[in-house]
Amino acid sequence: MWFIIGISLRLANLTAKPPWTDEFSTLVFSLGNSFLEVPLDQAIAPDILLQPLQPQPTANIQDVWAHLSHETNHPPLYFFLAHWWMQLFPTQGGLVSLWGARSLAALFGAVSIPAIYTLGWLSFRSRLVGHLAAAMMAVSPYGIFLAQEARHYTLAILWVIASLACLVITTRHIQNRIQLPVWLAISWVVINALGIATHYFFALTLCAEALVLIVLAWQYHTQFKQEKTGNWFKKFSPSFSPWGRIYAVAIGTFVAGAVWLPIFLHNSYGSKLTDWIQQPRVGFAWLSPIFQAFAAWITMIYLLPVEAPQLAIVIGSGLVMLMFLIWAAPILVRGLKFQLRHSENRLMTQVLAGVVVGAIALFFIFTYFLGIDLTRGARYNFVYFPAVMVLLGASLAVCWHSPKKLIAERDKNKLGAQPSLKRTSKEIGQWKEVRKSKIEPWNFRRITGKKAVMLIWLMGFFSAVTVICNLGYQKYYRPDLFAQLIQQTSQVPVLIATTQITHVHIGEMMGVAREFKMQSSRFPNILFLLAHQDQDPNASTIALEKNLKKLPRPFDLWLVNFRAPVAEEVKKCVAHTQSLPVVNGYEYKIYHCGKN
Repeated sequence: MWFIIGISLRLANLTAKPPWTDEFSTLVFSLGNSFLEVPLDQAIAPDILLQPLQPQPTANIQDVWAHLSHETNHPPLYFFLAHWWMQLFPTQGGLVSLWGARSLAALFGAVSIPAIYTLGWLSFRSRLVGHLAAAMMAVSPYGIFLAQEARHYTLAILWVIASLACLVITTRHIQNRIQLPVWLAISWVVINALGIATHYFFALTLCAEALVLIVLAWQYHTQFKQEKTGNWFKKFSPSFSPWGRIYAVAIGTFVAGAVWLPIFLHNSYGSKLTDWIQQPRVGFAWLSPIFQAFAAWITMIYLLPVEAPQLAIVIGSGLVMLMFLIWAAPILVRGLKFQLRHSENRLMTQVLAGVVVGAIALFFIFTYFLGIDLTRGARYNFVYFPAVMVLLGASLAVCWHSPKKLIAERDKNKLGAQPSLKRTSKEIGQWKEVRKSKIEPWNFRRITGKKAVMLIWLMGFFSAVTVICNLGYQKYYRPDLFAQLIQQTSQVPVLIATTQITHVHIGEMMGVAREFKMQSSRFPNILFLLAHQDQDPNASTIALEKNLKKLPRPFDLWLVNFRAPVAEEVKKCVAHTQSLPVVNGYEYKIYHCGKN
C-alpha cells in the first residue's frame, strides 16, 4: 500500500516542471553525448544547441564513460543504467524523453519505500516501526523532491539503506559476540562499492558508519578487558570476535573507493563545477549553513507552499509549519527517549542516531573548516536521510501503541518470557514517558496516540502535493517562465548571450531553447551565444562584440548571467528601462539594438 501511494506521488506531474542544468547533465551524458560538441563564441540556432539531447543509435556505454570521465565529476553507475532505460521511450520532438529520464529516479525512489520498511524491521524487530517508516518515506517531501529529478540520488539512497542494514546486522553480531558471516562481509563491501560508484558523497555515509563502529569497538574492548580481569575462567574461554571481518570490510571498502580517486583528481572540470559550494562568507553569512541545514531537516517530514507566488499563502504556510513543529517536536523527541530507555531497542536507536549525528557533524566540518558548504545543496542530505526515516518510524511507534501494548510486546520478544503482572519502577517510568508523549500543548491537547500519528502523516501527504505542484522545493532554474518573458517582451529577432565556463552554463541555455522547441507557437528568430570564459573575463566581451557586429539589425540583445565587462558595441544599443519580473536562475539585461 505504501509503495503504491509512493510511486503514484512520484509519477504525478512528472514532466510539469522543466529540467534544470543538473538534469541536462544526466540527459546528455546518459545518451553518450558530449557538451563539447556545442559551438562556442558564435551565434547558433536552438536546434544546434539542443543536438546533445538527440539520441544517437551508435552511442554505447563506452561513449557514456568517455564523456562522463572527462567533462564532469560523477561516477558512472547511474548514467549506465539511465542509458539503457531511456532507450525504452520514444523521443519528444527528436529530443530524449524527459518522462523516461525522470521515471527511472522515481522508480528507485518508490523502491526505497519497501527497502526502508525492511531496514526498520531489521533495526527494531517491529513490523510497526517498518510500516511507519515506509509510510513517512512514501510522502516525504524531500524524498519526492529527489525522486522527481533525473538524477542519481534515489539510487544512492537505496545503497545507503542497504549499507545501514549491513551495519545493523553487524551491530547485533558485535552485541552477541558472534563471528560475522562471510556472505555479509562480502555483501557489505559490494554494496559500498556500488554506492561509491553511484555518488562520491556516499563516502560520507561510510564515514558516519565508521564513527559508529569506532565507538562500538571501544565499548566492546573496554567491556572485554573488564570481564577478562574479573573472571579468570574467561581468560581461557574461546572468543569469536567479529572485528577481524569488520576490519576486512573496511579495507575492502577503502580499496573500492580509492579506485575512483585518480579519476576524480584527473578531471580538470571538477573544481569549476563545485565553485558554487566554495564561496567565501562574511558577516551573517557564517550563520546561513545552520539555517540551511535546519530547513533541510524539517522538509524531510513536511513542507507547505512557502514558495507560492502569493505572499499571504507564504506567510500562512510558514506560520502553520511553525505551529506544527512546536506541537510535533515533543512527540518525536519523547518517542526517541523512550526507545533509548527500552532495553531491547536502545542499541539500535543509538547506532542510527550516531549515523545521523556523525553525518551532520561531517557536513559542518566540511562547511566551517574546509570551506566547502555542503548545506547549500539540500540533496546531499541523502547520505543520512534513510536513518532519519527509520528513527522517525521508531518514534511514531511509541505514540501509536498504548503503554500496555509496548510493555507486552517487549515481554513477548524475550525468549521464553511471560508477560508479568507486576511492573517494576523502571517499567512504570516507561509508562509515564509514553503518557507524556500523548499530552501536547494548546489546542492539540486532545490529539493523542494514533490520531497524532495520522495527523503527522497527513501533513506529510499535503507536503508531497506541495512539491508535486512546484510550490515547495522549486526548481533552481525556470526556463519556462524566462521563455514566456522573451516572447512577451521582444517583437524583433533575439540574441541571448551568456558567459560559458562549464557545461552548467550550456544547460542554462538548453533549458530556454528546449522551451521554445516544445511550445507550439515557436519563436523563429532566436539565436544563442555561449561566450567562453576561462581566466580572462574580457574573452567573453570580445566574443560578444564580434558577433554583434555580424548580426543584421534590428534585434534585441538579452545578456543572461553574463559575467564579463560590457562590450562597446552593446553601448550603442538602448537599454530596456521597463521593470520586468525576476526569474529563478536567469539574471538578465535587455538592450534594443536598432538600425545604425
